[in-house]
Amino acid sequence: MESKSKDNIKIRNNYIVRRVGVTWITPVVITVVITGSLLFVPELISAWTVVLLSSIFMYMVLTVNWTVFCDPTQYFSLGIAAFFGVGVYMASIVWEVRPEFPLIIVIILAGIASSCLALLVGLTTLRIKGIYFAIFTFGLSELLRHFFMWWEVNKTGTVGRWIPIVDNNIVYRYMVVLAAISILGAYVLRRSRYGLALTSIGDGKDVARHMGVNTNAVQIIVFAGTCFLTGAAGALIATRWSYIDADVAFDPIRTVMTIMMSLFGGMSVLYGPILGTVILGIVSDVLLVQFPYLSRLFLGLILVFTVLFIPKGIAGLIAGKSPVGIRGPLSNLRNMFSGKTRKE
Repeated sequence: MESKSKDNIKIRNNYIVRRVGVTWITPVVITVVITGSLLFVPELISAWTVVLLSSIFMYMVLTVNWTVFCDPTQYFSLGIAAFFGVGVYMASIVWEVRPEFPLIIVIILAGIASSCLALLVGLTTLRIKGIYFAIFTFGLSELLRHFFMWWEVNKTGTVGRWIPIVDNNIVYRYMVVLAAISILGAYVLRRSRYGLALTSIGDGKDVARHMGVNTNAVQIIVFAGTCFLTGAAGALIATRWSYIDADVAFDPIRTVMTIMMSLFGGMSVLYGPILGTVILGIVSDVLLVQFPYLSRLFLGLILVFTVLFIPKGIAGLIAGKSPVGIRGPLSNLRNMFSGKTRKE
């Protein structure tokens, strides 16, 4: 009996080890291999393509981190530009005071500044939900934009700030690493107890609280962590601009593009925002080059099409879920023109 018990324990331990290996080690190895391969891409492509890929990976950081918090909790944040802009301005301030600081230190400090702002926002506003949270975060972005604009004009006597230029290949490599950290972090979070807690908050915050979930702590920690990477991406991409001001740092179109990419790719699975970022990143760049005055109109049409016909995004089409969303509007139009009404 004792020998049989030991065998059972050994089999169970081997099973646990295999499960841990499949769940954690395999994704880490795959992420490291892909990231390492992408780091050598600038040596094989043109300078213009490097810049384009840097922008795509920047939006990948934003979309993944926005989705990993907003999708399970059902907290619709419109403050992406706020945390992104804080990272941009933090980088400019740090280099103005300490120009000898290396890029990695500046990126970390910018992420910490955005994370501190997220902690403040979380402590004060994550108790509200729905449209109120969305309006507050959008108002926060606009408040910071006008505050920095007022501060520069009235206190420093300037309109913008200069940022040291960093080589495009270096910016690209750092952005790839940030994207890899975001994707791997989202993967780990979704499969952890914190991911389950976030989902329970979205299903019913009061129920989650009664089940023992410290809802406020979980929301604040995850929100601050995602905003850290958003601010870090802002500080990094700002080194490509050389000159920034409040309108550039807190541009609201960045929030719109991030949400649009998440919706277009699909928020239910991890590869959805990644897919949406790659497709719309390339499409938006082509539209901007070919139709500079109509590019945003076309992007708006894509957003309307996504909401009406593929509400689950491209990932939903792949999973076979979005055809329901396609048939709904089309069948309504067909019934309307044929004079038929839907039975209640």
